Amino acid sequence: MKNNQLGPRPGRRPRPLTPGRAAVLQLLLDQPEAPRLAALAQASGLHPNTVREHLEALVADGWVRRIRSEPQGRGRPAWRYESVEERGRDEYAGLATALAASIAGTSPAPTETARFAGEHWGSSLAGERDRRPETAEDARAEVVTMLDELGFEPEVDAARDDLVRLTRCPLLEAAHRYPEVVCEVHRGLVSGALAAYGADPAGTDLVPFAEPGACLLVVPPSGG
Repeated sequence: MKNNQLGPRPGRRPRPLTPGRAAVLQLLLDQPEAPRLAALAQASGLHPNTVREHLEALVADGWVRRIRSEPQGRGRPAWRYESVEERGRDEYAGLATALAASIAGTSPAPTETARFAGEHWGSSLAGERDRRPETAEDARAEVVTMLDELGFEPEVDAARDDLVRLTRCPLLEAAHRYPEVVCEVHRGLVSGALAAYGADPAGTDLVPFAEPGACLLVVPPSGG
C-alpha cells in the first residue's frame, strides 16, 4: 500500500532494552549534563568495557547520542553521552562546570573557596525551606530530605543512621572532573544547612566515589 502522507516515515522501533542497558540509560536520564564513559562506569560500579557495550547498543538503537568533549591538551577529545530525551537542565550544568573550572584554576585555595560557597548555599536553602527542627537528629533528617529534593537520592545506612549513601549526583561529570571543587561544595552544603537548623556541623564528611554506585556522607547527630 502506497504511503501518501507528507513528510518522513516514523522512526524504526528500537529493540527492547535489556536490564543492563535500561540501568545505564536511567543513569544518563538522571544526569543534567553529558558524562564521559569513565564517569558512568564509576557511578554505576560496572566495568568500563561493560558500560561501553551498553552505550554502543543504546546509540545504535537511537536511545543515546554521542557528543565530543571540549579539547583539552593533546589527543582526540573523549566522547560524552546523553539521552535523546530533553532534560532541561543543560544550561545549569554547563554554568556549574564553568564555575568549578574557574575556581579550580584561579583560586589560591579552591577547596576552601568551594566549601565556603557550599556553606552559604546550604544556609540559604535551609532558610527558604522555613523548617524549624527541634533536635539535631531532626535537623539531620531535614538535610537528608533536602538532598533528596536536590536529586542525590540519599539512602541512610541501616546500621549507622549518621552514614548516608548518595546514590545519584546532579553534577556527575563536573564532580568527576573537579572533585576538589564540586564535592567540597556539596560537603559545605550539608554543613551550612545543619548550622542554619541549629545543629553542630562538626564531623560532617563526604567521601566522593567511595563505593560502587555511591558517595558516602557522614551527617553527625551531635550538637545543637
